[in-house]
Parts: sequence; structure tokens; C-alpha cells
Amino acid sequence: MQTISTLPAAIDALLSKGHSPEETLNRVVETVGLTLGADRCFLYVRQPDQQRGRIAFCWRKDARIPDVIQPDWQPDTTDLPDEDPLFRAALSLQPSVYVDDVETAGPEVLNRSFEHETFGHRALVHAHVQQDGALWGILQPCQFGQPRHWTETEKTEIEAVLPRIYPVIRAFVGL
Repeated sequence: MQTISTLPAAIDALLSKGHSPEETLNRVVETVGLTLGADRCFLYVRQPDQQRGRIAFCWRKDARIPDVIQPDWQPDTTDLPDEDPLFRAALSLQPSVYVDDVETAGPEVLNRSFEHETFGHRALVHAHVQQDGALWGILQPCQFGQPRHWTETEKTEIEAVLPRIYPVIRAFVGL
């Protein structure tokens, strides 16, 4: 298993294998989830020119964790930014958000009822893949059932992964 300090190198190794964008992103999500010891990790991919996106990749520790794959592209600039402060932050190109505990995070950070109903996690990373003044994706490892403190090292290594996966997301969404 990878350690957090080797996560960017592990992602670089995956990217160098020449797999399809779909296979590469599936492996990235799994590698991030396993490395962090997360319960689930998913990747929301976005077509900024179309203002739509979907959760296209999801790794789960086991089948008891809900799968959140969205097979169809959905408009993402209608009601969602009003309902979800995390998504609003991503669209407005704010830094990634690390939530240690959904239950204690303030309303300026997240909409607790939205998180409960939509995702069910207790702690999460909302890591924003941003390039050229646009949101291209959100990488979201998470924990269920209990809070989790995201360390500075974890934050640094996750942030190092984001620009590495941008070209693969771009290829996947067809731009």
C-alpha cells in the first residue's frame, strides 16, 4: 500500500502507463482512497464549457458504502450552487475544503442536511481540480461514521495530485 508521502509519485506512475482516461481515473480514485484509508473516494468530472458534470468514478472500501456514480451529465450551475456551499466554493475557484466533521462544520462551509441526504459521510475532502480559470473536477475522499482530522501532510499530497489529473479529466470529458 502507498503511504501519503508517495501518493503523487504513485499517481505519476499510473499516468505513465498509458491507460485510457477512464481506466486511469478509476485507478487514481482507488489509489487515493486506499492511500488515505478512506471509506469512499469519488471524482466529479466537469465540462466547464457546457456547465455540466457528473460523478463518473467511485471507489468504495466495501459494498455497504453507498455508490454515488451518476451515469448522465447534469447541469451544475442551476440550483446546486445555492444548495451546496462546497460546490459553490469549487465553482468560484476557491481553494479545496477539508472537513474534519460534517456535524460541527459551519453553514458557511457546508449544508449539513444536503450532505446527510446526498452523501452520508462524516468527514470529507472537497479537492478542486482547477485550470485555466475553470473547475474541471472535484476529488472527494471521505469517511463515514466518525470525524477524521486531515493532516497537513495529507492536504499537501492531495493538492499535489490535482494538477496531475487535470489533463486526464480534460481528455475524459472530450476537450
